[in-house]
Amino acid sequence: MADKADSVTQKSPVLKDSLEQSSCSPKLCLENILQDICNKNDSFKSLALLEEDFSNPLNVYCPNGARAAVAAQMAVKNTVVLIVPSSRDALESLESIRDFYNGNPQDIAQLEAWETLPHERLSPRADTVASRMAVFRRLKHAQSSKNGKDGEDNMFGPIRVLVMPVRSIIQPVVKDLCNVEPLVFECGKEIPIDVAIKRLVENSYNRVELVMNRAEFAVRGGIIDVFPPTMDHPVRIEFFGDEIDTIKQFHALDQRTYGKNISRVWATACRELQLTEGIQKRAKSLIGKIPNAQDMLESIANAIPVEGMESLLPALVDNMEPVENLIEKNAIILVSDLEKCRRAANDLVKTANEFLAASWHVAASGKGAGAPITFDKASFLDFDSVLENLENNNHQVINLNSFAADKSLETVEAKGEIESKFVKNSYLDLGIKSPQEFRGDNEKISGGISSLISNGYKVYISAAASGTLARLVRAVHATGIFDFSQISSRIVDGFIDTQSKIAILSERDLTGKSSSANGIKTPKRRKKEIDLLDLKPGDFVVHEQHGIGKFIGMRQRIVKTSNGEATREYLEIEYAPSKRNAPADKLFIPTDQLDLVSKYIGAEIPKLNKLGGADWAATKEKARKAVQEVAQDLIKLYSARASSSGFAFSADTPWQKDLEDDFPYQETPDQLTTIDEVKQDMQKPIPMDRLICGDVGFGKTEIAVRAAFKAVQDGKQVVVLAPTTLLVQQHYETFTNRFSGFPVTVAAMSRFQSAKEINEAIQGLELGKVDVVIGTHKLLNPNIKFKDLGLVIIDEEQRFGVEHKETLKALRTNVDVLSLSATPIPRTLEMAVTGIREMSTLATPPEDRLPVLTYVGAYEDAQVAACIKRELLRGGQVFYVHNRVEDISKVASNIQKLVPEARVAIAHGKMGEKQLDTIIRDFWHRDIDVLVCTTIIETGLDISNANTLIVDRADRFGLSQLHQLRGRVGRGRERAYAYFLYDSTKPMTQQAHDRLATIAQYTALGSGFDVAMKDLELRGTGNLLGNAQSGHIEGVGFDLYVRMVCEAVEKYKEPEHKETVSTSIDLPIEASIPINYIDSDKLRLEAYRKIAQAQNDDDLKDIFDELNDRYGNPPKSLQTLFDVARLRFKASKMGISQISLQGKSVRVIGFDPAQSVWMRLSRIYKGAQFKPVTHTMIFPSPFASVLGDSSSAKEQDVIEFTKQLLEDIDW
Repeated sequence: MADKADSVTQKSPVLKDSLEQSSCSPKLCLENILQDICNKNDSFKSLALLEEDFSNPLNVYCPNGARAAVAAQMAVKNTVVLIVPSSRDALESLESIRDFYNGNPQDIAQLEAWETLPHERLSPRADTVASRMAVFRRLKHAQSSKNGKDGEDNMFGPIRVLVMPVRSIIQPVVKDLCNVEPLVFECGKEIPIDVAIKRLVENSYNRVELVMNRAEFAVRGGIIDVFPPTMDHPVRIEFFGDEIDTIKQFHALDQRTYGKNISRVWATACRELQLTEGIQKRAKSLIGKIPNAQDMLESIANAIPVEGMESLLPALVDNMEPVENLIEKNAIILVSDLEKCRRAANDLVKTANEFLAASWHVAASGKGAGAPITFDKASFLDFDSVLENLENNNHQVINLNSFAADKSLETVEAKGEIESKFVKNSYLDLGIKSPQEFRGDNEKISGGISSLISNGYKVYISAAASGTLARLVRAVHATGIFDFSQISSRIVDGFIDTQSKIAILSERDLTGKSSSANGIKTPKRRKKEIDLLDLKPGDFVVHEQHGIGKFIGMRQRIVKTSNGEATREYLEIEYAPSKRNAPADKLFIPTDQLDLVSKYIGAEIPKLNKLGGADWAATKEKARKAVQEVAQDLIKLYSARASSSGFAFSADTPWQKDLEDDFPYQETPDQLTTIDEVKQDMQKPIPMDRLICGDVGFGKTEIAVRAAFKAVQDGKQVVVLAPTTLLVQQHYETFTNRFSGFPVTVAAMSRFQSAKEINEAIQGLELGKVDVVIGTHKLLNPNIKFKDLGLVIIDEEQRFGVEHKETLKALRTNVDVLSLSATPIPRTLEMAVTGIREMSTLATPPEDRLPVLTYVGAYEDAQVAACIKRELLRGGQVFYVHNRVEDISKVASNIQKLVPEARVAIAHGKMGEKQLDTIIRDFWHRDIDVLVCTTIIETGLDISNANTLIVDRADRFGLSQLHQLRGRVGRGRERAYAYFLYDSTKPMTQQAHDRLATIAQYTALGSGFDVAMKDLELRGTGNLLGNAQSGHIEGVGFDLYVRMVCEAVEKYKEPEHKETVSTSIDLPIEASIPINYIDSDKLRLEAYRKIAQAQNDDDLKDIFDELNDRYGNPPKSLQTLFDVARLRFKASKMGISQISLQGKSVRVIGFDPAQSVWMRLSRIYKGAQFKPVTHTMIFPSPFASVLGDSSSAKEQDVIEFTKQLLEDIDW
């Protein structure tokens, strides 16, 4: 590796010089090039300025790469609409046009298409709808931005180029949608809160207790939290009366505001169906009249947005209109590849009709049940009719074709008939052609570029990512060519203009692939801190001292004493009766002791403990002994690693930066932080042992790639272990692809490789010729020797067997180990391993990753066929999971009958290695449309073009399996669909029903934690820490068990460490959270628990600031609660278990004062008593006679007296 590195880095000065030569900004370069083309290419200029009287429609020969340039130049004088075949084409065109355009990038807009079909019972994304609503508004009510700040131009300004996929132009929209006003919140302006709430409801925002997702809002007193779909973060709007006082953004994860005050926020509509009073009345009148729509109509009637409500648009709105009506008069219409657009439109119409039949059955045809509506007015329009209407309305239509034609003969296809005729000025050849495809062949690249240069062409090489561009430049320099320029731009395809002698070659032209470099600013990484004690009446809870009980609810009680009374809030918990046939015992837990209470998580319904019974103490003691073993193992591993010496890797090399810049996506904040943590560990002299935990598709593999590359840079070898042969192959493809262009040798060892290939890899490892080897547990064979092993990467470690884990434990003491896990680990367990094993959590989804639309329902042939056809329509692929090898061929045959045009193949673990390898490779290379397979695809298979998952008999799968399977789709830019289907003719168990309900509920990105915790409830905890521990976990509940592990680990690490004492303070003062301050029981409980779990004054200050931020200025009773918490800290450190006022005395229990201290206390507090047997001190209460009015001043006296008393005791 080192020798290879020296030979390449000698060229680095040349690379540096070339980078310095091309220092112009990317936008300036492309604009100048476009101007150059316009000045020298008469045909291009004639078209751009429409100087001639062209026929309508006009056919233009223009390769794909030049169409963005045409649109950008035409926009100088005219409004332009560019129609493209697909959403992917639309996004690529949008970015390319913005790079060519000489003006505000916001002048170029996209009318995004729904990800769903018109009659499908799934809703389009809220941000898609918000983007569309903004475009509709700009088309009809364009105006100048008031101040041009805060990105408001896209809400106001006119559109110069509107890009839309064919799907957008043929889908009718609700009439007058362009007149729907976004709700504007502006500092200093007045809007009554009830009016704002009404408008948010009409705009289809969902009212919730806690805003976590787009299109949600919450109201707390004079505060509205809202998450507009067009914003990256939700906002908190604080009112002073009806006037808006402040607007700030906040992080959904911890609900804390950040940054400066925002002057104005736009809450754009989230659905294209407005929930106005008229719509609500119409929905109410239709209840019972439309088959299968009862629940949906009831929700709409109650102004509750519901998934799939857009499918009822034809029933709920009177008029719809075609999008063509909204296009500016005399706008130029560019059609990119007419035949492709026409074919896409026809396929869309066909598939939509099939979905209509599958979704609404008899309602679709208007038969049966007296269906009062037809669904036609929301159906896709005929594409040719749309184009004809545009021509008839004085729009110049220009077809941009990929193929040249005979200039003297124009072929026009109309309504299926072909007519040949000569039409003057009906055809234009721009003299621009596509470059040849080099596909990474250096010889072809050298010959092609040399030929262009020798023929007088100016050659520009373009790529989006700076690292990719640098690598391309280096590769071309390596062929001996230096006479070219470089541009950083997002154009996907280049072009060669024969008239102006300009050639632009893109990354895809040169290598056959393209990357992206979105300049998205990523926020600082933040931990998910909202940790609701998610209790509802009837849930089982565990109290650390009293055992398992049943939560009844929150109770406010007036506590009366001889000195006065105070309002307190308690958790009411029911325990088993102490006597047979007696009513259940009840325990009221003060809210300042919530740190002792946790929700019970276990598989079985637990037996309730008796208050004061011996059974709980015995169960807890058994669990505590078991915990000692777990903690001891963890500590042994930690000690062995800390005492051994490892290899300290060097700092990053320039190649490391090149590799990282070449990453085709924007890293998430969590990825960037984790990468830094891994590098810091690797650069330390002790062996690394870091676990990276993240949900499926959150970017763990890229971190492994960068760590492996860093190790190889220092001449070390890397082992990547994967649990399945498929995952080995997947990683092999990924690592090989990422390391292409660098002298790194990657080998794979699994049953997909031949014996000869494996032997060559083994020899290469021993001789040091193989840098990275990827394989299954067979790599742990002691006969495999390494020349210089430096890093082991373990993917899905929990899936390896016990004997393999012992080998891995031994490895950890002398080489760096990086483990990856898609099984989310609860935060409490994370605390248990912190300091013993470093841990990083990936909680932020990739920027362009979208939640998977999830449907749970009964299996029907018509729906399965429609789902598959819809995916094929957008050029995608389908996973069809059937987990019975015996009849999988029969299922595949049925799929082939349902969708004859699909290329269907079968994959399962019992197939031969070569056959399975071929099928997976064919699917990877898009030669298979539908893969009918078993759960062999469950782990790690990453195929970004596969975006529909269908699981039949989903009721037979485990919850984590369903979540992992869903993670196989939605890994690209396209919206993904997951259909979990069951057999409606067969009974389903309660557990199966709960599993399907959970997978349908938790669809948000990063919901793996919620799924994992639910899985613990449904299946138990055996597989988390080993089956040997599962009985103990079930006995005391998961949360308490993990806390016991934490304490045991801490004790081993710090033997002198004293256990903290839980202190109860019972004084008759108002110390609570008023219901009128936080009216939600769940959120109030969360606040109480945070205060109870605070460890020091800094924690309390942070919680106080958070409550002030989220709910407004805390009332006096809440401030008093914080004062009591501070007293509890002090008392707990002193070992005091209880401070209470009884009668006219203050009792302090749990502290035995020294004789000198007690003598001093006796002098200060006349009449004080000490009872050594019960460790109790009794002091006369000086304020008992005056506390009756419970005024805040007197309460403060109580606090101050108790504070002084503790200081005197601690003297």
